Amino acid sequence: MATRPHGTPSSSAPSTTPKAATPMAFVQAIVQAYRARGMDPGAALEQAQITPEQLHDSQARITSGQFEALSAAAMRELDDEALGWFSRRLPWGSYGMLARASLSAPSLGLALARWCRHHALLTDDILLRLTSEGEQARLVITERRDLGRLREFCLVSMLRNALGLASWFIDSRLPVLEAEFPFDAPAHAPAYGVLFDGPTRFAAPCAALRFDARYLALPLTRDEAAMKQMLQHALPLTVRQYRRDRLLVARVRQILTTDPGSAHNAGQLAGRLHLSTRTLHRQLKEEGATLQALKDEARKARATELLQRTRHPIKQVAAATGFASEKSFIRAFRAWTGQSPAQFRRQGAWPEAQPD
Repeated sequence: MATRPHGTPSSSAPSTTPKAATPMAFVQAIVQAYRARGMDPGAALEQAQITPEQLHDSQARITSGQFEALSAAAMRELDDEALGWFSRRLPWGSYGMLARASLSAPSLGLALARWCRHHALLTDDILLRLTSEGEQARLVITERRDLGRLREFCLVSMLRNALGLASWFIDSRLPVLEAEFPFDAPAHAPAYGVLFDGPTRFAAPCAALRFDARYLALPLTRDEAAMKQMLQHALPLTVRQYRRDRLLVARVRQILTTDPGSAHNAGQLAGRLHLSTRTLHRQLKEEGATLQALKDEARKARATELLQRTRHPIKQVAAATGFASEKSFIRAFRAWTGQSPAQFRRQGAWPEAQPD
């Protein structure tokens, strides 16, 4: 399976004109791999329609299609899916072998753990490690030799490839909580937001991706037939923007539960999830939910808890559950339960609660 680090517009917003978002630095890195082998990249550059003028313009950008064509040609000509990153070549099919070895895992966590372990059989120049602590998982790269001028290209490619494969395994968007890189922000740093769909931290101790650990428990949805088909067109895998997020409802519930006093308008919530408001509503609908229903569910649970377990006045309960007024809270609570908050409390755990 081959990799390529670049950005494409989300599949949820198709465009007839491909966006030129791939930094020329990644093209120059491939050219450097050719030169290190004493080979001419001219044919591959011509096939990708990249001119000499563009190649020497550090501000230039190319489309994902151009970079795909360049990467595919380079991997074939160099017979190296790693494109010069490591001290030994990784012949065509190396990453496909790793993907197949992970396919039988019962969960994404075990599949990624296998991927990391088996990668060490290909090269010891870097070490991949999957860790999980509390609510967050982390895919970490330890550098075991100087990667030289291809360092950025290698680290970005490795993490983006692992992210693309993980998303493919579970047929779901896998949101990045943070991408970390052990070098200063390059001039093309804005491209990282397209690559990893989340915040990026530079000058970090090592290269890593952080994401919600709950995704590790999801089962793999692919079979051998799907694997064969995917490997025929593996390059686009690394940038495919999945529409579906199989844990989006759970993630929204968590935010609403941990911050119950917030009004949680769609714009604020979408921002915390690194989505547009339109995408948030669409993806929730695809999962059979609505934001309003999830907000009502969280507010009802919080209000019920406060009414049963505290002596807070109704007005204070209303404010704590995100309502602007006591009247609007009473109206909503009656719609949820068929009772007023006062009636509900009288039947609950605090019969001596102060009058409402």
